[in-house]
Amino acid sequence: MIARRRQRGATLAELMVACAVGMLAMLLAGGLLVSANAAYLVQVDAAGLDDNGRYALEVVTRAARQAAFVNWERDQAGADQATAPPYIRGIDARSLSRAAEGIDSPLADAVNGSDVLAVRFSGAADGSVVSCAGFAVGEDDDGWSIFYVGRNAGGEAELRCKYRGKTRWGADAIIGGVDTFQVLYGVDTDSPPDGVANEFASASVVDERDAALVLAAADPAARERELRRRTHWKRVTAVRVALVLHGARARPGGEPIVFDLFGRAYSDGFGVADRGVQLAEDRLPDELRDRERRLFAAAVLLRNAPAEVAR
Repeated sequence: MIARRRQRGATLAELMVACAVGMLAMLLAGGLLVSANAAYLVQVDAAGLDDNGRYALEVVTRAARQAAFVNWERDQAGADQATAPPYIRGIDARSLSRAAEGIDSPLADAVNGSDVLAVRFSGAADGSVVSCAGFAVGEDDDGWSIFYVGRNAGGEAELRCKYRGKTRWGADAIIGGVDTFQVLYGVDTDSPPDGVANEFASASVVDERDAALVLAAADPAARERELRRRTHWKRVTAVRVALVLHGARARPGGEPIVFDLFGRAYSDGFGVADRGVQLAEDRLPDELRDRERRLFAAAVLLRNAPAEVAR
């Protein structure tokens, strides 16, 4: 009888205790797995943001360094540069159409006041000069790399590269998840110009200074040529670009953040007129308010000297 009692196994109480301990261990292990997976996803999202931001800055700064490039092997190269359109242009708080000519007919539907940056350059016979989309620009052509923010079919804002193809204009997305894209232009205000930027201003300020020029030419065509010679856009020697990107996931807690894309001093002094240089998370739509975000910025000294500006 004693031997048989010892072979009966665990009692009901012992079995319940064992099940409870096992379930507790499984819950702890599951919690650790969920926590580790959440941390992994946060890291993946942050790494994706960093990669997208670095890639976007690389594309924009590479294109900016091509501004005013002249192919001196082309016939009459440089002969018409004084009266040619500016090699760099910008528009504040606007978007563009994919198919419209260059930066003509800008659209008012700008994502959080995002700007437009347009760069012009000469092509080359060997195909070594390419647009922001990677397409070669021919020897006898002028290439364009135009950057702006538009919305895709799903409503997500994306930074786009607009270019002129063989038969028409087109635009391709560079990165998605863009909250705002802002540009400042370093203007050489010295007379005569010395090639060094004395101040950084928005595109609207540069346009206002052009509008204040007193043109002496009599007919419209001559005034246009004079404006092209004297435009302040040909005094731009440097560019500052900044953009804020958001990820796909919400960040873990924290108060809403305010991003000053060109510093707090610029936002305080010019934020009202230059819409978009300050981005406040609490003013964003609910579905975007708590996303993980990064600010990326770069300054580019234009490699090619601007044409001499007549005063």
